Amino acid sequence: MEVTLNWYLTLAAVLFVIGVMGVLLRRNVIVILMSVELMLNAVNLTLVAFSQSMADPAGQILVFFVMSVAAAEAAVGLAIVIAIFRSRLTIDVTDINLFRY
Repeated sequence: MEVTLNWYLTLAAVLFVIGVMGVLLRRNVIVILMSVELMLNAVNLTLVAFSQSMADPAGQILVFFVMSVAAAEAAVGLAIVIAIFRSRLTIDVTDINLFRY
């Protein structure tokens, strides 16, 4: 049984929707960052699936750039979360108000 392009696109869409729901519904900054990473992985899956179906390696090359940006985003985001946690002692998005003072 061959796995068609529709299966990959359906899986990517489900992963992306889970990531969007995590960003919209959660208040923990760490969970929000993980949800953004999940959305980026869904996009990567879509790029690889289309690249494979069209027999063009450009999509797979683009995935490496997206992965490097995602790694940098995770590192910078985690550093910002740690800095905010040290000053505010919380990582709840509703409790963090940086523009007050």
